[in-house]
Amino acid sequence: MFKTNVGTIDRAIRIILGLFLLALTMVGPETPWGYIGIIPLATGILRTCPLYSLVGLNTCAK
Repeated sequence: MFKTNVGTIDRAIRIILGLFLLALTMVGPETPWGYIGIIPLATGILRTCPLYSLVGLNTCAK
């Protein structure tokens, strides 16, 4: 369906950042802005980023 364009390191960073932001909804400042973490978490799990596709970026190993 979507072309894979998120590499291994990029994927790990996205998943960690997504989980961290989601954790902010439960601990710390408990702000609903933490739900923005769903975006990097989803792009990391799915290994595709629509923004990368629009600008022609690809962090996968060649």
